Amino acid sequence: MLTEPSSLCPSRAGDEWQLRGPLTYIPRADVEVVKFVAPQIVTPGHALRLRALQDLTDRSGVHRATGEEWLVRESGAYLPDVFEEVVKLETANILTPKVALHLKSLIHFKDQFGKERHFGEEWLVTVEDSEHYIPDVTEEMVRVVNLTVLNSRQFCVVMDAVDGGGRPRLGYRELRKGPQSFFLRPGEQLEAGIQNVIILEADEALVVTAVEEFDDVLPDGKTVRRTPGESWMVHGPTEYFPPIEVGTPEKRKAIPLNENEGIYVRDVPTGQVRSVLGPQSYLLKASEVLYEKILIPLVEDILKNGGPIAGVQAKRQDRVVTYRCPSNCAVQVYNYQQKTARVVFGPDLVVLGPHESFNVLFLSAGKPKKEGALITCCLVLGPDFITDHVVVETSDHARLKIEISMNNYFKVTKGDPVSEAKIFAVPDFIGFASREVASRVRGVVAGIPFEQFHKYSADIIRSAVFGKDEAGNVREELFFPSNNLIINNVDVQSIEPIDQNMQDSLSKSVQMAIEIATKSIEMSAQQEAKRTEQKAKGELERQKLQNEKEAEMARKTLLELQAVAAAVESTGQAKAEAQAQAEKQLIEGQSAIEIAQLKADAATIEATEHLESQKLGRSAELDFLRKQNELEIAKAKELSNIEVRKLSQMVGALGKGTILKVAKSGPDSKIRMLKALGIKNLLITDGHTPVNLYQNPQGGYTAGPTPAPAVQSS
Repeated sequence: MLTEPSSLCPSRAGDEWQLRGPLTYIPRADVEVVKFVAPQIVTPGHALRLRALQDLTDRSGVHRATGEEWLVRESGAYLPDVFEEVVKLETANILTPKVALHLKSLIHFKDQFGKERHFGEEWLVTVEDSEHYIPDVTEEMVRVVNLTVLNSRQFCVVMDAVDGGGRPRLGYRELRKGPQSFFLRPGEQLEAGIQNVIILEADEALVVTAVEEFDDVLPDGKTVRRTPGESWMVHGPTEYFPPIEVGTPEKRKAIPLNENEGIYVRDVPTGQVRSVLGPQSYLLKASEVLYEKILIPLVEDILKNGGPIAGVQAKRQDRVVTYRCPSNCAVQVYNYQQKTARVVFGPDLVVLGPHESFNVLFLSAGKPKKEGALITCCLVLGPDFITDHVVVETSDHARLKIEISMNNYFKVTKGDPVSEAKIFAVPDFIGFASREVASRVRGVVAGIPFEQFHKYSADIIRSAVFGKDEAGNVREELFFPSNNLIINNVDVQSIEPIDQNMQDSLSKSVQMAIEIATKSIEMSAQQEAKRTEQKAKGELERQKLQNEKEAEMARKTLLELQAVAAAVESTGQAKAEAQAQAEKQLIEGQSAIEIAQLKADAATIEATEHLESQKLGRSAELDFLRKQNELEIAKAKELSNIEVRKLSQMVGALGKGTILKVAKSGPDSKIRMLKALGIKNLLITDGHTPVNLYQNPQGGYTAGPTPAPAVQSS
């Protein structure tokens, strides 16, 4: 019982103190019991975080300032003092080989491992340092760092890699290849994460550019000095770990080119562009890039839409532009670098060089012809035809619209550059030829009246187009020397008057001619129908007579057959009944034989099946007994082996010396007991056999190992 020890008596009002048990306390009248304080239990893996409410000296003898915090790590019950506040119970962070803690120092101090830490310093705590860790109040846990694992096919680049002292080297990059595992130190970070090794196939390569000067080790062991900006290629098949002294590698794959396929390639140092054609597989060099050929919009539209003639295809801009020129056609290709042109005749494949383009033709089309209506890059050499509408006026002022169709072709000598280029001398040969023919027709028709022109229009137009020679004969063709175009035939498709009254009159005359022709055809058809009708009636009467004749013949045959049937009916009934009775008896006999045979077969099958079932049952029973005996034998063998192993293990566990001592323990104990009783001589007998004690030289028997049912001592 404690009233108040003098050492604990306060001298000022408001002072607080604490009494620790075990004790019995009787408070005084001027003392107030504020509260009962329960101890805080600190288990392993935990720590108690305390805060000083005023300056004090803790139980470890360390002076604590007001507001200072510290940890109590000792396991057990902790009773906080009056001026100690429990902040919280800290839980330890479990560290594994795959997890580490990233810590940061808040002040200058020594950590739990005795290492001095400066303000702001960061470090890692791994499982090698401790299996669990509770950060001190002067430490800040930044994050949990997971283990970075690289397999044999991976690598990474660590930025701001730390040195041996744990200090980050800003701007320093370090290449780490697998297989390995590590923790990223404070300040370190992966440049592009974990990357897989670059696998190159036989048709692949890498374009590598050095950003720093370094010594490159080749696969054959040689060392090459690389300077910044130098580019080279690493060819497959291989695997490549890019050094930190090179930039991001560019992976290139060989481009397979079939026959009539190609690509445009630009050499970067010289700027020259060339085309590479198949069949081959081409891999761009380090100084080469694909060149995208730019075509004029009209050519691109022709390639995209297929053009007016089938065979044009739109392709990628870095692929060689090709054009399948159809048969009997020509395409002109212009080289704007050399300022030359070449003509390709079909059927052939036009391959554009890097500085070539198609010569686009703007041709007239439609009826009547409209300039620029047809855009193409292909010129049809012919034979072809041109159709156009020509408006003419006769000498008596009759205005007519004539539809003329002209056959044309180009006269060209292949292999002669002058002749080949001449066919493209006139950009719009259709419009040129149509205008020339229309001009000639108008000039001739203007001096001829309508009646004459209506009767001889074909000859007049042909004579106007082709002209006449010195003998007055109409020529066979019209030749245009400017582009070697030849028109060899002219056909008048239709002639229509433009004046409405004339057109009505012409329509009436044409209608009357049509009516006359129609009536003539109708009368001819009626006469032919009457003739056909009379012929059909004669054929019908003839067929009737023939049918009546055939009917009488059929009736005669029917009567004969009826007579024969009556005779057969009278004589055949008795015969049929007798034959049926005989067949009945025969069928009954055969049925009885078959029934007997089937019963015999059934009995045989039943006996055979019964025998087979008994045989299978006996066989199954024998197999069961044999397997049961085998299992019993195996069980007995296994039990005997278990007993042998048990005895062997017991003997091995006891040891040879122990067993020997157990065997000797009985006799030895008896001998020691007899020696303890002071018996010097011992006679062991069954009590019925006489013993001669006088023949013993010592006068008795000493203790021996021979057992007996009865023991007598003297």
